[in-house]
Amino acid sequence: MKYFLTFLLLGLLSTRSLAQISQYEVFFAQYQNELVIRKWKEADAIKYLVVNSENLKTHILNNIETQPVTWNNVLNLFEKTPYIHDWQFEKHRDYELQDAGITKADSTLQGFSLTIDLCPSSKPLTRSFFQNVIKSFEISERPVPLTITITGIWMQKHQDDLNWLKQQEKVGNLRITWVNHSYTHRYDPKLPLTNNFLLEHGTNILSEVLLNEQAMLSNGLVPSIYFRFPGLVSDKSIFDEVLALGLLPLGSDAWLAKGEAIKNGSVVLVHANGNEPLGLALFQKMLRKNEGNIKSKKWLLWDISNLLSKE
Repeated sequence: MKYFLTFLLLGLLSTRSLAQISQYEVFFAQYQNELVIRKWKEADAIKYLVVNSENLKTHILNNIETQPVTWNNVLNLFEKTPYIHDWQFEKHRDYELQDAGITKADSTLQGFSLTIDLCPSSKPLTRSFFQNVIKSFEISERPVPLTITITGIWMQKHQDDLNWLKQQEKVGNLRITWVNHSYTHRYDPKLPLTNNFLLEHGTNILSEVLLNEQAMLSNGLVPSIYFRFPGLVSDKSIFDEVLALGLLPLGSDAWLAKGEAIKNGSVVLVHANGNEPLGLALFQKMLRKNEGNIKSKKWLLWDISNLLSKE
């Protein structure tokens, strides 16, 4: 099934280079041994977002020859792959209001995955947190694998901070998995969870997801196969909408600022947008406490796809 964004929706975005992206759509196809999930036009090229169904990594291809298939075809073509295994696993977790999605992996693993949310904020990126993580893990892991979930509004307001993060990738300090966290990250503190975040009346889930993918692409980021619900809040309806786009919802079992402890195999959640310093402080305290384990590689940071593939 194909979805197109209207010119009206495109007009909501102020990112200068987004105008170069047009005819953006959900597009499922097989190309060699990989799965195509998006198609768009940019300048004079037809581009495709492609996922490796074995290692769950995404990349972009230009002007390939392929034909669209239905999602049922995808399930059959890639039935034995880790990607479809994870998608089917997610399908059985769509009933939870909060934290539906993948939350942890094999508890026998030594280490965890660090996910950092960049929700809309008027405050600057906490660069010192990233610098401390890089310094702590540079002996055992470099580039340091991190997952950053990012919103369109944050990118729009924090271009300097975004460029700083991209520079950390370029010089080999970080290896970032970029996760879609919705475009606007709607939130009203006066509303209950059942009618808040993406559950707020009038929210267009398709627009929130696809507009943010375009914003990511226009800023030079390759969207991963994962999606994180704002506030980790969803219901069966919007959860299934995200699954229908070929994405894997990503939860957390260790939101540090809420008092959840890190365990082996955890998907840890902190915010580096200036709005939740407690989580950062707790994580940095644990870095100091586990300095010896980090150096001896008994406390590892896992790339999110590698972590989840061990589940």
